[in-house]
Amino acid sequence: MQWLAIAAAAVDREADRLTDLDSAIGDADHGANLRRGFAAVTDLLEKEPPATPGGVLTTAGRQLISTVGGASGPLYGTLLRRTGKALGEAPTVTREAFAEALAAGVAAVAQLGGAHVGDKTMLDALVPAAEALRESFEAARTAAEEGALATVPLRARKGRAGYLGERSIGHQDPGAASSALLVAALAEVAP
Repeated sequence: MQWLAIAAAAVDREADRLTDLDSAIGDADHGANLRRGFAAVTDLLEKEPPATPGGVLTTAGRQLISTVGGASGPLYGTLLRRTGKALGEAPTVTREAFAEALAAGVAAVAQLGGAHVGDKTMLDALVPAAEALRESFEAARTAAEEGALATVPLRARKGRAGYLGERSIGHQDPGAASSALLVAALAEVAP
């Protein structure tokens, strides 16, 4: 799926920025971890391309879980695997079907991490993006970018940043920033 190749290129290009964001409120490895994980996804999909969009996402999710350290691997892996599972074996996917599947993937991430919008996590970008995807891919991109920026004034309630309390205020959440990159990549390849 071209989406993941574009996403991998975006993660590679923005890895240092993501790591800088993570150094302020996390453990300074978000960009490096995602770079490694998405490079592994790209390599695997080039060698063994699944036949369906759902298969591509399920395979990519498994690869992220096995190669990305910290919370990012399980969270992004769950997002892609659950989205792929919801797509099933359909050979092609409409925007409406993808919106439904992505909403299922985002719900799985929320359940796994126990987070909600406003907790200063990747969900602050993903939830509005999934909702806006019902309208258009471009609306999803805008919603994700706005959601990521909206994490700056928030106090983190989950993950490593949650331990910082008030000191997390004023910093953009790296997971929300990387989620916005993925949604922007989706909008870039969407018909």
